[in-house]
Parts: sequence; C-alpha cells; structure tokens
Amino acid sequence: MRAETKWVSLTLCAVFVALTAVFAQIEIPLPYVPISGQTLAVGLTAIVVGSRLGALTMLCYVALGAAGAPVFAGFGSGMQVLAGPTGGYILGFIFAAFVTGFMLEKNGFTLKMALFANIIGMMIILIFGVIRLKYVTGLGWNEALAAGVYPFVITGVIKAFLAGGIGIAVRRKLEERRSYLRKL
Repeated sequence: MRAETKWVSLTLCAVFVALTAVFAQIEIPLPYVPISGQTLAVGLTAIVVGSRLGALTMLCYVALGAAGAPVFAGFGSGMQVLAGPTGGYILGFIFAAFVTGFMLEKNGFTLKMALFANIIGMMIILIFGVIRLKYVTGLGWNEALAAGVYPFVITGVIKAFLAGGIGIAVRRKLEERRSYLRKL
C-alpha cells in the first residue's frame, strides 16, 4: 500500500469514527435501548470504505468509547456501556460493517445491493444487541425482542435506504476524484 493510500485510509477512518460519534447523539430515548443514528453511520461507513476499513473504523469507535471518550449515545462512554444493555448493539457495529462492506465488494456497489447489505447489517446489529440485552436485563426472549428489536425495524429500514442512497453517491464521487487525480 502506498503512503498516500495509507493516509487516505486513516483519514477516512477518522472521519467515519467522528461521524458515528456525532450520529450517536441523534437519539430517541426508549426504556432499554435508544433509537440512534449510529446504525446509519455504520452503513455509510461500510459502503464508502468497504469491509476491512469499515470494521477497523467501528473497532476504533468502540475502543475510543471504551477508553472513556463520550462517543456513544447520550455522550456515554466507558466499559460499563459495553457491559450494559446496549453493549451488544455497539459490538455488533464491527461485524455489521464488515459483512455489509464484504457483500458490496463481492456483488457490486449498486443502490439495490447497498440496501440489501445494509438490511443484513441491521439484522446483525439487532441479533448481537438483543442477545446482550436479554442476558444483562434478565428479560425473557419475548420481552427482549419487544424492547430491543421490534422498535428498530422500521427505523432500520429507513436508515438502510438513507445509507444506501447517500453512501453510493459519496463512494462514486470519491472514485471519480481518485480517477481524476491519477490522471494528473
């Protein structure tokens, strides 16, 4: 990897960590888990930077929050957030970004594929999240699903559409820019 490519990758990683932290503050409080903009940021990250850098970006985001930076929803931070009811969702971001990006890399960066891959990513986040929620809170499966999955399905699909449309447009612009710069 060339030096300028490494700098571009590191810069994109930092930008998407920051974007995820900002989107985390867009939230609708619910009893156990808030609806937040973080999952939109996960989808955007995966589309724009791909699987490996997307997963690395989310790993950096999680590590930053675990270390005490107030990047989680409601300006939360620390290991106690990861050990709490929302920790599974946050850890799921890493896997969702990888799988979403991987699906797009293998099947093409199209709007239709981006929507499908983001819905799969959302399902990964919800699965990680509801398992953690159930065991941390002691809720039964029905209650955990009612608190940790059902309220997020409609907003998740909306965010998948937004991430798909915006992410594909941004990715295309970046690719055009890279192509233009190579000609210089």
